[in-house]
Parts: sequence; structure tokens; C-alpha cells
Amino acid sequence: MTSLRFWRAPLLALVAALLLVPQAAMAQDPVEPADSAAPVRVATPDRPSYDVVLRADDDGSRWTGRQTVSFRNASRTPLSSVDVRLWGNGAEGCGAPGSPSPVRVGGVAGGTPRPLDVDCTALRIDLPAPLPYGARASVSFDVAISVPDRVHRFGKDGAYRYLGNALPLLAVRDAQGRRLDPDVGFGESFHTLTGDFRVVLDHPGTLVVPATGTTTRRAGAPGRTISTSVARGVRDFAWAAGPFGSKTVTSPGGIRLNAYWTATTSPEGIAKALREGAGSVDEFGKRFGRYPYGELDLVMSDHLDDFGSMEFPGLVLLWTEPEESGAVHEIAHQWFYGIVGNDQFAAPWLDESFAQYATLLYYREDTATCWEDQGQWPGDEAALTRSMAYYADGHRSEYGAVVYRRGSCALHDLERALGGPAMARMLRGYVRDHWLGVATTADFKRAAQAATAKDLGPFWTEHRIH
Repeated sequence: MTSLRFWRAPLLALVAALLLVPQAAMAQDPVEPADSAAPVRVATPDRPSYDVVLRADDDGSRWTGRQTVSFRNASRTPLSSVDVRLWGNGAEGCGAPGSPSPVRVGGVAGGTPRPLDVDCTALRIDLPAPLPYGARASVSFDVAISVPDRVHRFGKDGAYRYLGNALPLLAVRDAQGRRLDPDVGFGESFHTLTGDFRVVLDHPGTLVVPATGTTTRRAGAPGRTISTSVARGVRDFAWAAGPFGSKTVTSPGGIRLNAYWTATTSPEGIAKALREGAGSVDEFGKRFGRYPYGELDLVMSDHLDDFGSMEFPGLVLLWTEPEESGAVHEIAHQWFYGIVGNDQFAAPWLDESFAQYATLLYYREDTATCWEDQGQWPGDEAALTRSMAYYADGHRSEYGAVVYRRGSCALHDLERALGGPAMARMLRGYVRDHWLGVATTADFKRAAQAATAKDLGPFWTEHRIH
């Protein structure tokens, strides 16, 4: 989410082609006990493929159509149902009489739906028969999306519509069961596996529609445009709609950046975001592994201060301001959250701390004393590895100070412990080993320990990385 330079005040608001080695890693089948009664030990369902067709109303406030998602059961345990997350309902929940939830589904085919759960953000669909290991199935449903009247990553601002976290996505099951954590109203609570998307958006020709993936456009009915976006190996799909200005540039490293901005976005903010976007996507590609999606959309506004900037695969929403565009931090999230996934509810530090660490590297900030500069921990229970449940339960004020500032400083301390070259090699290997997968704190600690002969136990204890 939104960037935070460590010396600043707390948060203002809280593919083209896949690389060959990671693709090979994706193709490997998981290893599990053959006993069909064994618990799910790998994340499933995996390898989802989303096929979506939506039609917009006159101003992009309402989108209706149908969505089909196919998937594979990666577990030896037969899969009897799947869960679909309607994250767009996170703030409103089930709505009120006469005011339905922003995201609604119906007309389910391929299974039998149960009542909505988790404040109308989860829909369980029972499959006609248990899906065996390695087999594929699909479900489809009608979708109606009404953009809420709020300045938000899923919301509107004047003539502009932002549809982040609006599209229904498959939930994850693993050794801990059905992962149906709530949206706590700040930060992120998302956990998805990478998949492929083909999204067809039928919209008025007056609307410019940036979207995740590579987009082609053709004329539709009179006065309308059909935008078809294809994205491979991504965790989510986001788009926006409005009378955006636009410009396309190519970074020195060959990455296409599509910039979109509102009528009130300053030319200085646009130029800064493009300059820092092109520089950071190239630098992070060299440091962590080349950006795999070919192009990246930067959707800018000077009115997004209610929630700050926000990352989505291949598309970032940027709140532009004179001091900072947010581009560097959100682009760092393309690697930490996008390429290397994590359970953002269970371990928010694995993307936010890492993205902020990368941001400070990009700006060449002096972090020699940043850990000491943080002073005392907020409390005895505070730790870098706390979940969003902890922050939502009376500790929200700690979120920025711990996850962003202490987390990034801990990684800089680790760099000093390992040495710069060793840290760089370790992180590049960590990204490679979890490319388009999901990493845990334990995975990262193993990677770091393998990079040095020193016992890092005292380091983890001091920095409260449990």
C-alpha cells in the first residue's frame, strides 16, 4: 500500500512472458501423502483461469456481466467446494435495506452456492462431485458491480472510477483450512494464488480504461469501445474508468509504462511519477529479477489521499503530491506481493516492510541508525510478524510504525549483518525460489540463514521476527 519514508510522519492513509526458470517451478506438482483423507497441505485450488465479460453504464459506475473461473485441485484431498472472495464488499459488508452490497453474484453454474459469509465477502460453492487431485473444474456466475460513492481504491472521485479489489477471486485453502479472513478496513487482508485473466470490458468510448495486463481495443456498438485485457501469472485484476489523460513511455530497460491522470493532477506530479516509475522498475528488475508483465499502468490522482496509493499486478493507483509520488513503493510491491506472494492478513510485513526497504534503497537513504531511531517498541506484544488481526484488535496505531518503519529498518540491519553483496544475492534467490508463489516468514528466515555462517537467532529475537 501507500509508501512511507522512514523519517516522515505516520502513514497518510493507510505476462508479456514469464521467466523460464520460474515457469518451470510453477509446473511442478506438489508432493503430498497419498492418503486421500490427509489434510490439505498445499495451497489449492491453483492455476486459476478467469474469463470475464462486463458491460459498463454511461459513466462507469455500474458493471454487469458474467464471470467464469476454472481451477485445478492441487491437493491429494478431494475438493468438494470452493470459496469466492467478494473483497469489494469489505467496507459495506452485507449493506442495508435498500442499499445492497457493491458486489453481487447470482446465477451460479457448476456448483451450488451457499449463503454469503464473512460480512458478504465470501461465497462458498459446493461442487457437484468431489474434485480429485490434479483434475480441473469450473464455476461461473453473473456479476453486478456498483462503484461506491467514496474516494477509495474501490470507489469514485468526480468523473473517475477506481475498481481495485472489485472482481471476485478464488480463496485459498491450505494446511490451516479455508482462508477466509476478514477485511479489517485498513492495510490489506488479501491472499490469492497467481492465475490468468481475460477480461472484456464494454464501455462508453468517452471513458479511458486502464487495466491490469496487456489491453487491446476495438469499436463496439455505436459510441462504445470493447477493451480486452489479458494478464498471465497475476493475483488480481484491477481497472479504472474516466476521462483520463494518458501518455506512454518506455523505460531504459524496455518496460512499457502507461501513465493516466485526472484533470487536476499536476504536470510536476505526472513527470515525477513517470521518472521514478521508469527508474524503479528497471532498478528492481536488476536487483530482484526482471519485471515479467511487459507493461505497467500508473493511474494518478491528487485526490486519493483518503487511502493513499495502492498496488495491483501490472497497475498501481498513485496519489501524487509534491514531495513524493508513491510510485517507487507501489512498484516495489510488484515484486513483494505480486511476484512473491504472501498472506497479507497473516504476515503483512512480508510485503509492506520489503517494499519499503526497496524504496529506501532506491532513494539511497542513509539507514545506518534507523533501527535505533525508532526508539522503544509500542508494547511488549508488538512484533514485526504480527497479523492484521492484532492490529485490528486495538493496535491500529502501531501498524505504520512497526510494519513500515521498523520492518524496513530490520531488513537494512540484516543487510549490514550479512553484507551488501550477500544480502543482494540472498534476496534475488529468495525472489527466484518463490517466483509467482507464496512465501512465509519461515521461508525468508531460512533463505537469510543460508546466506551466512553466523547464527541469526539473536538477530530474529532482537528484531522480533518470530
